[in-house]
Amino acid sequence: MIRPLIPIFAAIALVLTGDALAQQQQGGFDLDGPVLSITVTRDGVTLPITAVPSLRAGDRLSAKALLPDTKSARYLLIGTFLRGAANPPPKDWFEHAETWKSKGNVLELTVPEGAEQALILLAPQTGGGFDAVRDGVRGRPGVFVRAAKDLHQASLDQARLETFVATVGTIADTRPGELATAAPLLAKALGIKLNTECLTRPRALQASCLTQNKETLVLQAQRGTTLAETLTGTPVDVAYRIAATPEAGAGYYSPYIGLARDVARLFGAFRTAQYQYLPALTVARGDDLQLKLNAPPSFQNPRSVLLAPLPPIGVATPPSWQPGSRTPICLARSDVTIPLDDASLLFATNYARDLAIAVTVGGKPSEIPVLVDVAAGGLRPASLDAVAALTGIEGGVLQGKWGFDRFSGPRLPLVLDAPDAWHAEPDDMIVVGREHGLTLKGGAAACVSQLTLRDSKGSERHPAWTATAADAIEAKLPLGTAAPGAFTLTIARHGAAPMQRIALKGRVEASRLDRFVVHLGDREAVLRGSRLDQVAQLDVGEHRFAPGDVSRGEQGDRMTMRAETALTGLTPGKAVPATATLRDGRRLRVTATIAPPRPSATLISREAAYQPAQGVLPIALPDALLPERGRLAFSFRVANGPLREGIELAAKDGSVARLDFASGALQRVGDDVVVASASADKLFDHDVSGPLRFRLLNGDAPSDWQPLAHVVRLPEITGVACAPGEAECALSGRSLFLIAAISQTADFADPVAVPIGFVGASIALPRPAGDTLFLRLHDAPDAIVGLTLSKPS
Repeated sequence: MIRPLIPIFAAIALVLTGDALAQQQQGGFDLDGPVLSITVTRDGVTLPITAVPSLRAGDRLSAKALLPDTKSARYLLIGTFLRGAANPPPKDWFEHAETWKSKGNVLELTVPEGAEQALILLAPQTGGGFDAVRDGVRGRPGVFVRAAKDLHQASLDQARLETFVATVGTIADTRPGELATAAPLLAKALGIKLNTECLTRPRALQASCLTQNKETLVLQAQRGTTLAETLTGTPVDVAYRIAATPEAGAGYYSPYIGLARDVARLFGAFRTAQYQYLPALTVARGDDLQLKLNAPPSFQNPRSVLLAPLPPIGVATPPSWQPGSRTPICLARSDVTIPLDDASLLFATNYARDLAIAVTVGGKPSEIPVLVDVAAGGLRPASLDAVAALTGIEGGVLQGKWGFDRFSGPRLPLVLDAPDAWHAEPDDMIVVGREHGLTLKGGAAACVSQLTLRDSKGSERHPAWTATAADAIEAKLPLGTAAPGAFTLTIARHGAAPMQRIALKGRVEASRLDRFVVHLGDREAVLRGSRLDQVAQLDVGEHRFAPGDVSRGEQGDRMTMRAETALTGLTPGKAVPATATLRDGRRLRVTATIAPPRPSATLISREAAYQPAQGVLPIALPDALLPERGRLAFSFRVANGPLREGIELAAKDGSVARLDFASGALQRVGDDVVVASASADKLFDHDVSGPLRFRLLNGDAPSDWQPLAHVVRLPEITGVACAPGEAECALSGRSLFLIAAISQTADFADPVAVPIGFVGASIALPRPAGDTLFLRLHDAPDAIVGLTLSKPS
């Protein structure tokens, strides 16, 4: 679970002043304290403390409190180093400076070997004040070790929060229309909890809404361990149990608040009559450190000693940032941003210096200086002019300094086009008269901004295009009305890169006729080839076929053609010449294959059977009706060759089922008779009703469709009840809405109509004169079915 960190340290103040003052220290660190100017020198290089993520043994620190001349209180500036919770630091690890003097007001420190943490304290000058602070720290080192860790982490989180608040304010003041899009990027970059509801409010209210309740905005930074484990060593499950108590708040962020209050108890027991310790966070103000307090200091006994952290001591962990995008990023774009993930300290601190992206251009290394753009959540080139001089980049590595140390990584998906990188595939031929798909390869697709196609007359078109790979583009050239001739495709690219021009040759693609197949006795035939849309007619002897629909597949075009009369008088299996006439008047020769007649089927008999549910009256159906839960058996005779593959059944909604010999659904009787059987509810994967057709399958020459049966849904009628002496009875059952009308006679002379959408469970009708009623069903309104009644009661 991700939780904010700042509220933890607001609670630390509880320990420092006792229970009474603790009630006043529940807020965030929003009081400005003194400003400290601290520099760190290592190996001859001096940096401000705000640019140093960690100290190491041998570092020389020079610190000065920037107090106003009107400051009446006199402070000792004390520096100390710690070496563990159970190991008091030696006395010579403490140094102090008298801030009110013109000389000797600078504190000089050297990080000793074995030190693990460092603290800066500001103590009011009293007799023996330095000794009292030194003895206090040495007497309880564990309390100050934990405070150093907690306060340093809190300072980093406070920096993230203040960067978010300040940047939101800047955007709201200078470009308020961009706040709704910039705020999510900013929050993601800094690890800030974003209240998305704020972005739906009026523009003038968005900034104030986004920065409300600051103490709950900071989320845990993305590290390998939880904050509780990192700062306290407490197993996270134990931390959660501590925090779940009512005293700890038991809220969404309560585990960390609970641990902070545990630290508070340690400090609370440590307060003396002379001093109380007031924790401070350190936030960068340029090169200086601004102390942030969560309670006003006291200048009466017990006086407040301000306690501020310095960076941890040890080897600085190099940044482990990750690219924020996996897709290529064109460096030449004027609005280019290179996003980074897990880089909140990059955006909130001054630790990173001299950032540049190392690239290879023409086999030679080069560097592109970059700047941090917190509002966009990434980096941007320091100068687009430097980018304009580079070409042919594929990837780059972010490099720079993290404090004093150099680092390298991560690798970023950056691209720039090389000159004349693009070429058409497979060649420069394009087809006019229709939309032509053109593949371009070789360059950086992310850097292409526009395509322009110009013909020999100077007419311009702007084709649509999509990037299909990092180095490939698929363009759709609109050539439906274009004439053959020379074309020029201009590729415009982002930035100052010159346009690239590719010469193309436009030609009309003639139809290619591969084969024409027609079955003897048919009116329809199939023509195969390419660009069949140009065919106007095709003649086979005296038979003329007109064009129909064209479909395109991997093996070319396919067009169904139709003649006015069936093809007769030719010998099956023989190839005869045919002539196709194109729309532009050209004539093409093609060989027509006369195939044998397609197989045909003649229905011999059919029978539908179903078993009504128990307690349901049987319904007698005519021969053509098939109940949706019934079983259909039918037989047919095959002409024009034996049936080898099987048959297809088609429902009204277009659903198709297949019956074959292997499954046992089809069985032969002699050479030309086939018997089929199937359950209606198992033919399709859903319920169907209405006409059912069938045809024979024979490779690519199936027979014509012909009617087989009519699927109907049946009501479940449980009986007809008649009260003694009453002329009217009640027919009852389920699914009565399927009935259209009820009659006592087959001619429906005096029917009882059932309204469409009827949902009742019974229908009033005259007392039946016999033991049969006749029904019309909505699924088959032209058919009449009989309902056999039991004796009416």
